[in-house]
Amino acid sequence: MKTLLFLGLLLLSITVQGKTFERCELARTLKNLGLAGYRGVSLANWVCLAKWESGYNTRATNYNPRSKSTDYGIFQINSRYWCNDGKTPRAVNACHISCSALLQDDITQAVACAKRVVRDPNGIRAWVAWTKHCENRDVSQYVRNCGV
Repeated sequence: MKTLLFLGLLLLSITVQGKTFERCELARTLKNLGLAGYRGVSLANWVCLAKWESGYNTRATNYNPRSKSTDYGIFQINSRYWCNDGKTPRAVNACHISCSALLQDDITQAVACAKRVVRDPNGIRAWVAWTKHCENRDVSQYVRNCGV
């Protein structure tokens, strides 16, 4: 019985943690999903963004008490503007997606929504972590030795 309980708890922790990409694995995945150079944003900038927003973790969430919204997934896409979580007041859902879709290990939908975000007038500056940690910096380290 203890073994079964332990296995159940282990499975639960794996499910909650989600997938945390390795840097180069994420760079290759983002390139394959068409983010390299999308709207003038280099692949290195996308990887830098994901590093500082989520630590490359697909299941990352962050609640924002001031706006009563939540940031979801590898890109920390906000429920106030981009997705529907069913609890954020005055949500816009510009990506026409459930916020839970942004928490999947397959980041195809998260990338599609990130492309929508970057088409907005703010572009990649919509992400505060990008402006704080990546903008006007040498971000080449984020794709170095990745073969991309």
